[in-house]
Amino acid sequence: MTMETEHLITIAKNLIENADAVVVGAGAGLSASAGFTYSGKRFEDSFPDFIEKYGFRDMYSAGFYPYDTLEEYWAYWSRYIFINRYQDAPKPVYHDLYQLMRCKDYFVLTTNVDHCFQKAGFDKDRLFYTQGDYGLWQCSIPCRQKTYDNERIVRKMVAEQRDMRIPSALVPHCPVCGAPMSMNLRADDTFVEDNGWHAAAARYQDFIRRHKGLKIVYLELGVGSNTPGIVKFSFWRMTAENPQATYACINYGEASCPTEIAGRSIVVNADIGEVLSALLGKTDGSDEL
Repeated sequence: MTMETEHLITIAKNLIENADAVVVGAGAGLSASAGFTYSGKRFEDSFPDFIEKYGFRDMYSAGFYPYDTLEEYWAYWSRYIFINRYQDAPKPVYHDLYQLMRCKDYFVLTTNVDHCFQKAGFDKDRLFYTQGDYGLWQCSIPCRQKTYDNERIVRKMVAEQRDMRIPSALVPHCPVCGAPMSMNLRADDTFVEDNGWHAAAARYQDFIRRHKGLKIVYLELGVGSNTPGIVKFSFWRMTAENPQATYACINYGEASCPTEIAGRSIVVNADIGEVLSALLGKTDGSDEL
């Protein structure tokens, strides 16, 4: 790290320690820092057959391919879900973030759908994942605003698939109307916002209301430009509205802030995992918790 980055980290550490509350806003860059990459070796090791057949270059775009059968579609997606939802991240980035937040009054707003926060120990009642969850299915129509846990069936799909197909008996259908199931991911206007989603949204709004005007750090981690309105723009607005607030952005290659709040912002262009290690005082490169 440069001396400038180390100086910014020292300032951020003091601000977090002295804050009345911290609102964490997390995007895909946080999971990427934790090792959840969607291309390269991790993708190649998990999907060699799909790569050979279709020439796919990354996990994300392959998920949009119009597969000929639901058996092949769910062979791909069951593997996708399994490695991104039911396997642990290779690096302890989320655990480090939890150690930093565990004694603070915090809330997490995230567009990530990989469940890493809860697996790291974050209180689910302090978490609002706005864009869905790899661990949930919904009716593709949808016939109702309800979601369904998929872990048991996904593990079975992964274990029993052969030649890039799952057994037809495992293809999931809505238990109410019989339509094919789909992922509970916000891609269009069919996205289901179930009771749990609305309860989390209400808890987040209540947290923001109760801490209005207090000394808050809006800590943005790895948020890109795909959906900036959910985290980034709202954090900029709330920082501008509260003279006591500070905006802190850690994002390798995409760290910035508007000039209107530059005087109350910390912008760190570095790997999130390395910065969190420094904030925790790790100096020996150890990944131990």
